[in-house]
Amino acid sequence: MASIYPSLEDMKVDQMAQAERAQSGDTPSSLPYPTRPLMPTAPGQEQFAHLYPSLSDYMGLELTPELVAQLEDQEKQVALQQPSGLVPSASSTHGYQLVAPISGASGALQKAAVSHAIREVTLCKDRDGRVGLRCQEINKGVFVVLVQKNSPAAMAGLRFGDQILQINEVSVAGYDMDKVHDMFRKARSDAIKVAVRDRPFERTVTMHKDSAGTVGFQYRDGKIMALVKDSSAARNGLLTEHHMLEINGQNVVGLKDKETRAIIDECGSVLTVTVMPSFVFEHMMKKVHSSVIQKLMDHSVPDF
Repeated sequence: MASIYPSLEDMKVDQMAQAERAQSGDTPSSLPYPTRPLMPTAPGQEQFAHLYPSLSDYMGLELTPELVAQLEDQEKQVALQQPSGLVPSASSTHGYQLVAPISGASGALQKAAVSHAIREVTLCKDRDGRVGLRCQEINKGVFVVLVQKNSPAAMAGLRFGDQILQINEVSVAGYDMDKVHDMFRKARSDAIKVAVRDRPFERTVTMHKDSAGTVGFQYRDGKIMALVKDSSAARNGLLTEHHMLEINGQNVVGLKDKETRAIIDECGSVLTVTVMPSFVFEHMMKKVHSSVIQKLMDHSVPDF
């Protein structure tokens, strides 16, 4: 059975935990990572010192004994909420496990999850007769490019990049932006049924800040311009020529770089960035003025 990890760091920590269990002869616990610090000087662990060079220098992370103890406390809290100790599998029908020894307790994975699944939402118009979204046609598909804050669309959980498949059971493939907007205008004020595919052009990359608080990429106007060699961003497969859409699930489209920087700085040690190829993003935004995005876009912190 293959395991799926949110980041390369998580995979390495889990592999180290498995090596420790194999050397000690312990049977695997209910948790996917050890319930005691993996420090060579810990009581009863001296015989495993040759397995681990120095966790304090591990992949740029400052894993001091105090931080390991803090992670142990976090894992106990996660275990109370999830008895198996695992983040829910992305595809349980295929037997995959998502193991998150560092990232699992952060909450970023749940907020930023991109499933590409189809769901149905129900929209009601506000007192001005609007649902609070704007669409764009791409490759015969219809995509959400603006979700207005505090709007019915925002309350229904629509997000930038969602693909609209049907409106009131009418397929919209091949429709242009004006025709879709006209359908919303002509729809009744309540119970507008919308079939949506979750952000098909988007993916997430989970990274870990190093001891200096950086993950190792540079950006301008939300576009990733460069990667730092051997950084968490580079190790985990972040790419240039991509635009950042969300940070830990929070929409950052249209924000100034200094505002995005503040959000990154306020994140904990785990950072999950939702990205989209820049050529797709730029095509989506070509008919939407940046001032409209900055003024109207919902940039609130998402709920679980």
